[in-house]
Amino acid sequence: MQNLPEFTEITPTADISSGAYGARSKCLQRLIRLDMPVPLSVALPFIEVRAIASGHRPDTRALLEAFGKYPLISVRPSAETADWGGPGTILNIGMNAATTAHLAATIGKEPAEKLYRRFVQSFSVEVARLDAEAFPPGQSLEGALAAYEAEMDEPFPDDPAIQLLEVLRSMARAWEGTTARLLRQAKGAPAEAGLGLVVQRMALGLGQGECGSGVIQFIDQATGAQQIKGRYKSQAQGREALTADAGALYLTRDPRGESLEERCPELFAELLAHGARGRIGLREEMQIEFTVEDGALRILDAVRVPRSARAGVRVAVDLANDGVIPREEALMRVEPQALGELLHPQVDPEGERDVFATGIAASPGAAMGRIVFSAHAAQACAAQGEACVLVRHETSPEDIRGMHAARGVLTERGGVTSHAAVIARGLGVPCVVGASGLAISSRERTMTTADGRVFREGDIISIDGSRGEALAGAAAMLPATLDDGFATFMTWAEEFSDLGVRANADTPQDAETSLRFHADGIGLCRTEHMFFEDDRLTVMREMIFADDAEDRRAALERLLPMQREDLLALFEIMEGKPVCIRLFDPPLHEFLPQNREGVRQLAEAMDLSVSRVNQRIEALREFNPMLGMRGVRLGITVPEIYDMQARAIFEATVEAGRRGAPIEPEIMIPLVSAKREVELVKGRIDSVAAAVRAESGVDFGYQIGVIVETPRAALRAGEIADHVDFMSFGTNDLTQMTYGLSRDDAGRFMGTYVQSGVYPEDPFHILDIEGVGELLLIAAERARGSKRGLTLSICGEHGGNAESIAFCRTAGMDYVSCSPFRVPGARLAAAQLVISEAPERQKATLSQWIARRLRLRQGDRPNEV
Repeated sequence: MQNLPEFTEITPTADISSGAYGARSKCLQRLIRLDMPVPLSVALPFIEVRAIASGHRPDTRALLEAFGKYPLISVRPSAETADWGGPGTILNIGMNAATTAHLAATIGKEPAEKLYRRFVQSFSVEVARLDAEAFPPGQSLEGALAAYEAEMDEPFPDDPAIQLLEVLRSMARAWEGTTARLLRQAKGAPAEAGLGLVVQRMALGLGQGECGSGVIQFIDQATGAQQIKGRYKSQAQGREALTADAGALYLTRDPRGESLEERCPELFAELLAHGARGRIGLREEMQIEFTVEDGALRILDAVRVPRSARAGVRVAVDLANDGVIPREEALMRVEPQALGELLHPQVDPEGERDVFATGIAASPGAAMGRIVFSAHAAQACAAQGEACVLVRHETSPEDIRGMHAARGVLTERGGVTSHAAVIARGLGVPCVVGASGLAISSRERTMTTADGRVFREGDIISIDGSRGEALAGAAAMLPATLDDGFATFMTWAEEFSDLGVRANADTPQDAETSLRFHADGIGLCRTEHMFFEDDRLTVMREMIFADDAEDRRAALERLLPMQREDLLALFEIMEGKPVCIRLFDPPLHEFLPQNREGVRQLAEAMDLSVSRVNQRIEALREFNPMLGMRGVRLGITVPEIYDMQARAIFEATVEAGRRGAPIEPEIMIPLVSAKREVELVKGRIDSVAAAVRAESGVDFGYQIGVIVETPRAALRAGEIADHVDFMSFGTNDLTQMTYGLSRDDAGRFMGTYVQSGVYPEDPFHILDIEGVGELLLIAAERARGSKRGLTLSICGEHGGNAESIAFCRTAGMDYVSCSPFRVPGARLAAAQLVISEAPERQKATLSQWIARRLRLRQGDRPNEV
């Protein structure tokens, strides 16, 4: 067949590209090049399909001439990327009375009429859009034709050219419809994505001799392990074997029933040979759709096997180890965010899902347990060995103990960087926030859903933190699996990455997790989290209620050994890797009770009146705590706190050295906005260091830096840099202050803002390059202009986001720091950036803009712009 203006026969040498004809057309060409028995196939390009959707009438008669006197064909969609979907395949186009009579002479009357009836039914429902109830499965051919005529007031079209025209028109218009457009955009397709179509000669699967259809793949889609899977059904078409209730055969020998391997061993061997050749030739694990026609094998299509993230990693590693693809390509085949699925249990995608609430997927993974409405109840459950899910309006620092004890967290309010989201990601606890359809009553201990269902404390629910869903009952789960394939994959990522990746870790457990994921160190240790344990919280509150500096010091003296032991444990676990310790940051009121019962208990514990406790709480209450007396402001106003912490750090440093785990701690001053703040705090820290050196007789080194969280600190970074050894950007708070947004409340309207185009993305999820990003660039330029070789990093949750990592790497950051469970994804994202630049080491437009804006890469620093 010669190429026509509108159609192109798929041959080994035809000019077929996925960008013009779609992925299926290109894949079929590759199968043909591999000498697979593919039926005659003709491709329609995107431009032709768009024209058909707009009313163009293609020359279907000229097209059908290639398929003989009695053309019998199918039409399949061919989007540029197979994952974008498309309208369903239509089989048996060309069936009419004449074709039926012709086929009856070779395959028999009953199979021929069955083909005709199937086509009438599918055409009526999928093309003419008639009610499927008018075409039940057991309907006769005559009944189907009569039903069509009754619904349409005209006979079923007999002309194959008209049938084909209507099928092409229906599929083209379906692709351009609003619903289809929204669905594929949700999968990442651009709004203007094109659709190609493939017209293919039918391989019947019905008739004399061995006839049928089936699907085969060579891996398990859940694990990626080599395994032949699929089914085959005699006297069948398409994918009937996968949906048939009875009669389908297993492919390989199986004690449960007859197999294709036993019935047709030569055909089965041929199928395996095609699969092996396809794996190498297509450089992928494919699912092959095949038909058997009187004993002859036909390959109709091949698509990438849908797979879990775990299987995706294993397949990529296996293909690379077998020499099918290079390691670089193996790393590029896995999305960084998909690695989160490997590190946590997941809800079984094939299990039942009774979703009662939907919110924001704040921390990946899945968990099941009994509902609890308080941190105390969560701890009680954990003490009894029972799994629980903590349900709150929103969490606060006093809930951290409950979050440690719970298997999952569900909140009514919050966004991707709310307290619940950030802490849950750090703990590796599945979390859904912003489930605004819920009505939670902590007093009644009930949770009411939007549809009126009521859940009570003790009821079992499941949390899917990867999809942002809460499910009733105990959902089926798949366990987390970190196998050898994952370890190999991450080793390769480390080899290619040129950006440091540290972890935010506050506890020994966090530190051990960080090491398991090969973090380069700890980039943020939030010391205040160490004070929320029961024994420490009481002492902390005594310090808060102290009337003078001497009494505060007395309380802090009791906290000193606790803080020292915590830090010593971190230093020993990290085995010499860097540890960056942020000094106390939150306002003091966060350590005080927030309800009447808590106030009463505190009054009893401290032998004070309830009114005295309430007076102190009221005195510490602030209208806007985020912008109040916290961070360095608290350190300057109540210097005894930072003095105690500095001593704990240095004493732990001395002891770690004695135990064979030498370390040079990095001390981070939070929320600075002026150089004088740094001077004051640094002076006291240096004095404490001198005192510890004198007392211990041990010399040690340390570094002092700041976390830039205010716009003023970014703008004055040049003068601040003169007094510090490093500068880390806390992009969570910096985004809040730059936008004037609350990260805990923005989730209520952020979806509308993004959909309306106010913001291109949620700035708490993906770093705002134009606004916050420019502040980072200004700060970096001024800081390094003032102090050559200054270490720069980010330690907000953006440090685990691939798009934000790309900006940070190009801007010359030395490392990023993120939650421990996001370390593998960050490492992979950094490696992929190196690989994507490898051919010519060229930067993207954004990078060129940064280079012009930020001429700061000086000397021998590693990430030269």
